[in-house]
Amino acid sequence: MANIQEIARLAGVSTATVSRVINRHPYVSDLTREKVLNIIEQLDYVPNSNAKSLKNGATKVIGVMGVTYNPLLMSLVRSFHMISQKYGFNIMLFMTDGDRDKELVALEMLRSKQVDALLCLVRTIEWDIIESYTKYGPIVTWQRLTSDTIPSVFMDQYQGYTLGLEYLYARGYRKILNVYSSKGQNTLERIRAYEDFVQKHGLKNTGFPQFHNKVTIHDGEEIARWWIEQTDKPDAISCSTDEVAAGILTEIQRSGFSVPDDVGIMGFDNTDSAHLLDLTTIHYPVDKQAENAFNIIMSMLENSASNLHPLQFRLIERKST
Repeated sequence: MANIQEIARLAGVSTATVSRVINRHPYVSDLTREKVLNIIEQLDYVPNSNAKSLKNGATKVIGVMGVTYNPLLMSLVRSFHMISQKYGFNIMLFMTDGDRDKELVALEMLRSKQVDALLCLVRTIEWDIIESYTKYGPIVTWQRLTSDTIPSVFMDQYQGYTLGLEYLYARGYRKILNVYSSKGQNTLERIRAYEDFVQKHGLKNTGFPQFHNKVTIHDGEEIARWWIEQTDKPDAISCSTDEVAAGILTEIQRSGFSVPDDVGIMGFDNTDSAHLLDLTTIHYPVDKQAENAFNIIMSMLENSASNLHPLQFRLIERKST
């Protein structure tokens, strides 16, 4: 394979001059530049990006670490990938399925300079372990975290969930069933939002169960079957995700009930499925979170100020309520 030394020999110039031509630096005459470029074309020479990375200490790769795939997470990854590419970065995806060893692989790649930074979407490994790796490069998280070394782009789920509950109350719903995802900090904030909501409006205890770890369409279908069997039915269901809401809506309608006449259904996230099924939902601006995450990483890499988007939940009213 051709190398920079061979190009320099054939062109009768120094390797430094060839390097300046390849990197489009000034201070090279037009005649010399043309001669070097012609030889590069003849030899079909491609610069070694790994060698360039080792020289300047940057890989132009950002690791993205998550546990599993879901529509909201992949929407965030897509937005993060798009802005990364815009600035000449690629991403390396680490989907760990909750395997601590796989999470450590991502962290070790940061330590060995195989990636420039990490975006931690969801993790199972302890935060103090992750924080110990911040000396090797920037780490930013999507999860709720207060840390001196790991910036977070989380949004306050208390605010988002309260926005949905107050909307349901204004629409006349009083017997609300809550469907939650995993028992993390975000879910605890949604539970707190509901407890404060009940106290604020003086609502009676419905006696309905709390559904936890429900995030998929199949989970929604299961909850719909529970709703169908009840004699004292909730008049509204506030869901952890649009996917759960979609499962509930379609299963209830398949069973001959009407939405919203028999029950109102509210999703969360404003994904494509919510738009397709006319689900009322809470818009969760993951695209702006992704851009904020990238901007924070760039500010840490370049030691500059970060330009961040303001983040706000927004109610999207559709036919399901």
